[in-house]
Amino acid sequence: MNLHTIETGFFKLDGGAMFGVVPKSIWQRSNPADENNLCTWAMRCLLIEDGKRLILVDNGIGNKQDEKFLSHYHLHGNDSLEKSLAKLGFNKDDITDVFLTHLHFDHCGGSIEKQGDLLVPAFKNAKYWSNEQHWKWATEPNQREKASFLKENILPIEASGQLYFINDETALNFHPDIKIRYAFGHTDAMMLPQINYKGRTVVFMADLLPSTGHIPLPYVMGYDMFPLTTLKEKEAFLNEAADNEYILMLEHDPINECCTVIRTEKGVRLKDTFKLSDI
Repeated sequence: MNLHTIETGFFKLDGGAMFGVVPKSIWQRSNPADENNLCTWAMRCLLIEDGKRLILVDNGIGNKQDEKFLSHYHLHGNDSLEKSLAKLGFNKDDITDVFLTHLHFDHCGGSIEKQGDLLVPAFKNAKYWSNEQHWKWATEPNQREKASFLKENILPIEASGQLYFINDETALNFHPDIKIRYAFGHTDAMMLPQINYKGRTVVFMADLLPSTGHIPLPYVMGYDMFPLTTLKEKEAFLNEAADNEYILMLEHDPINECCTVIRTEKGVRLKDTFKLSDI
């Protein structure tokens, strides 16, 4: 098995929304904002290469949205999903599985592309993996989260016949070296792949831990549907990660791909940062 970082570019989000109740005077030390209070974030994905399988975990915001929509998020950088795959000698048709941690537009927007007036799967040979609980949550959204669940990113997956659900049975059989964890604070039934890799445990953190700046427990996003649940999930996970020296792959950190954490007198804190290729 080989793990590869897939960079799809950067976007900007409001710093206050990203750090919730934490004052700007504190969070801007790790994530400085621009004149509009916007901070830069990555949309980093993971490619799992194992034999005949190429499993892509999340796929960024995509490029099918109109100019007005994309202008709100200030996409920038030279990376794209296609470029990152090409650097590794792959293209979208090579992907066998698309594992969607959750269905917010910055995680699944690349799932579907436009061909003329049609919306079709961008990965025509892949199985798309979600779970029934989250799928129902995303396709019958509450008013607060509705803007993050775009029908054009989601419904064409089901219409294509390429949608598959993770359940107790498929989770056990999905891959012998991948365990699927669930988190319920950011959105309902978000999935985190936990991977046995080169004698280490790598966890793709999605939005349970967007960046190293979110390691202290109170640093919970305003976007989270159930912030107190996130708080409990973060505390339990970070203690487990510190005790077992897990490698945490960070989807949104603009600088750091991976990190480890350590227990301190102030709680769990950052230990080391490094690239996935350094493992």
